[in-house]
Amino acid sequence: MKIKVCGMKYPENISAVAALNPDFMGFICYDLSPRYMADVSPVVLAQLPSSIYKTAVFVNEDADKIRLLIKQFGFNAVQLHGNESPEFCSNLRDEVTVFKAFGMDDGFDFTQLDAYVGHVDYLMFDTKTERHGGSGKTFDWSILNNYKLDIPFFICGGLSLDNLKKVKQIKHPAFYGVDLNSRFETQPGLKDAEKLREAFNLLRD
Repeated sequence: MKIKVCGMKYPENISAVAALNPDFMGFICYDLSPRYMADVSPVVLAQLPSSIYKTAVFVNEDADKIRLLIKQFGFNAVQLHGNESPEFCSNLRDEVTVFKAFGMDDGFDFTQLDAYVGHVDYLMFDTKTERHGGSGKTFDWSILNNYKLDIPFFICGGLSLDNLKKVKQIKHPAFYGVDLNSRFETQPGLKDAEKLREAFNLLRD
């Protein structure tokens, strides 16, 4: 199972989490988020191991701005959390790996995902909120039984040491990874490295 730690914003904390060797690290490039990476310099990201996919998170951002930040920070992937179209996603795949996030609730229409086949690398299933993630709340994972596509997906939203064992029990063939964020923080953007270490050991056991 792949592990992504999202919402990093403090240089020393970034280094501490990188030492755990996550597969992906997420950096919020959305200035309305409390985890906005305003004070992270390209130098900090350049020092990360090449094995870690540096992932930029955007919400309805202009494509030119996204490409500029990809070049400036050396991002390997982008995670799109807004209303980005399949074509918008596809146009970025010549430069980076592309995640497309969707907010999940009991009434989610899985047929809307059909249009993204061949246009994204991964789907991110998050708990539906007005703030585009970071809610610390889970959704009903049983609805994922309605997902019939082959695009690999990550689960995020409220994952914690209290429920990761249940996450490991999900047997969907397209389930590829988890995204750890707010339930592993001492404040927005500041991760508890020891809690993450425990989570990594549990997930990789």
